[in-house]
Amino acid sequence: MALPIVAIVGTPNVGKSTIFNRIIGERLSIIHDERGVTRDRIYAKAEWLTRKFNVIDTGGIELGKSAFQEQIRAQVEIAIQEADVIVYVGDGPLGITADDREIANLLYRANKPVIVAVNKIDGQEHHYLIQDFYALGLGDPIAVSGAHGIGIGDLLDEIIKVLPEETIDFDEEVISFAIIGQPNVGKSSLVNAILNRERVIVTNIEGTTRDAIDTPFRRNNKDYVVIDTAGLKKRGKIYESVDKYAALRAFSAISKADIILFVIDAVAGIREQDKHVVGYAIEEKKAIIIVVNKWDALEKDDKTMKEFTDKVRKEFKFLDYAPVVFVSALTKLRIEQIFTQIDFVNDAYRRRVETNLLNEVIHRAQLYNDPPVFNGGRLKIYYANQVTTKPPTFVFFVNNPEFVHFSYERYLENQIRDAFDFSGTPLRFIFRERK
Repeated sequence: MALPIVAIVGTPNVGKSTIFNRIIGERLSIIHDERGVTRDRIYAKAEWLTRKFNVIDTGGIELGKSAFQEQIRAQVEIAIQEADVIVYVGDGPLGITADDREIANLLYRANKPVIVAVNKIDGQEHHYLIQDFYALGLGDPIAVSGAHGIGIGDLLDEIIKVLPEETIDFDEEVISFAIIGQPNVGKSSLVNAILNRERVIVTNIEGTTRDAIDTPFRRNNKDYVVIDTAGLKKRGKIYESVDKYAALRAFSAISKADIILFVIDAVAGIREQDKHVVGYAIEEKKAIIIVVNKWDALEKDDKTMKEFTDKVRKEFKFLDYAPVVFVSALTKLRIEQIFTQIDFVNDAYRRRVETNLLNEVIHRAQLYNDPPVFNGGRLKIYYANQVTTKPPTFVFFVNNPEFVHFSYERYLENQIRDAFDFSGTPLRFIFRERK
């Protein structure tokens, strides 16, 4: 189920990120709440009056003076392409600038719903400042103050008026997988190898593929869809971080897919940015397979694969459940193993555990290892059951959810993984007080 996407755009320093935080209802720091992942989060899920949607913040860009207009245009074009609804943020006290008009011209031709939010209207005495923004021709402006939360409810009301419905992307029996990774790790070549034909253009230039491309195909009587997210496109002298473009390009594709092929360049090795790229898939709770590409280009001995696997496990401790496959898209080396893992991980992602078997494992886990005293009490789990799949989600009925220490939650996860094969898939735990 793909949620609609709302993009927040505008020139620098108009308060886009502040409004983003207000919409999602929390302040987001650069530290991801998944242990081991550090990145600048610019998207999150939001909800207003029972309507859920994804919101993307295109703020935080450092614009170089030499390519000012080009960078603004690139930013907005990406937002236009990916979003269902666009919130344009203007600076009330500053008024309309030449850059506002440049962006407005792009939005005017976008043929997508646009909502104008005039920020920094901190009181009624400043309300007159929104009048100038009628001149943009994008509709009635809404007065807001991100800093004080004024007008955010009115803005959200307007958003949900034009928000499209959630969509089901693929039939339930279709196995959908997206290919993500840094530029030039061989994502497009991998698509070609998987499809065994030249489906997409492959070059050595970073960011060649501009758009996510969905390709359905059938193999061994199973239906698949491969989503190529190789859409990191550099335009001119754009100094925006890779994270921002990776999110804008790949976010909707990751949302659509069940399984993520996270591609690492064997020659370049593991880079810090790899953690940032895979962070999007982790947050979306997708099944993940780590694919080490260009394995043919390395000088190897009988220890090389194990040593590289050890490095992957060390650097991606938060992905210890994800299988690792070593391939060469160029020579089609071990491409068959990718399909073996996709099928295997797909089964795990959709697996249901019988309630009686699950509770046997949980009961035995508590006997072997008592929960620690935490927050003034000791956890007691009365029973558990699995409530959904994709990802497998378990509800634990306990004496007090506040007594759950993260180390014991990790212990329970390990016990469940040992008892039932959930390779490649994250698990979601919910702790509820038994009434």
